[in-house]
Amino acid sequence: MWWHRCSCVPLRPVYAEFELSLTAMGAKPSGRNVQGQRVCQRRPGSQGTKMEMPLWLAKGLYERKRRVLSMELPKVYREGWRTVFGADPTVVDLHKMGPYYYGLGSQLLHFDSPENPEIANTILQTFIGRFRRTMDSSQNAYNEDTSALVERLDCLERSLFKAGQSGLNSFQLWEKGRSSHLTASSLVINYRKRKITDLQA
Repeated sequence: MWWHRCSCVPLRPVYAEFELSLTAMGAKPSGRNVQGQRVCQRRPGSQGTKMEMPLWLAKGLYERKRRVLSMELPKVYREGWRTVFGADPTVVDLHKMGPYYYGLGSQLLHFDSPENPEIANTILQTFIGRFRRTMDSSQNAYNEDTSALVERLDCLERSLFKAGQSGLNSFQLWEKGRSSHLTASSLVINYRKRKITDLQA
């Protein structure tokens, strides 16, 4: 899948709340606060506990039939930001909001939520709305410093920009006659050798 280009997506931290108690989920923290009073804290994994965990762990613990945990949507996927993306997705600094916007968003659709259709549509429309500008920028920046162009792009968009730049550089080399020359395929060369051998026999 396209989001696998960003291999760090499964490591991204997400917030989840346990809806069932998991008995063997870590040791119960104990101790005293600054005033020396004994602090009684909830055991990690007990019902109602909210904690940050990597996406891969949240996906592993999540079950549709047994509601073990529920996900807390990162703010960039919530309704307020979906409205911003709907108005003009090109003004948003996706790298600052989360460098794996598309990858993480598509993975969050794994968790049941009534907002999933809106999230999926926003991700798709955001990609469509930003794609042309990303590729136009990559095709019009030959031998230039592109750091300002890519600093607001997410991981997927950066890989697309890089592919566009690579295509542009290859085209410029071809246009100047400096691209690699066409050579006969090894299959054709071997076929000719066999044909000559057959004629000599």
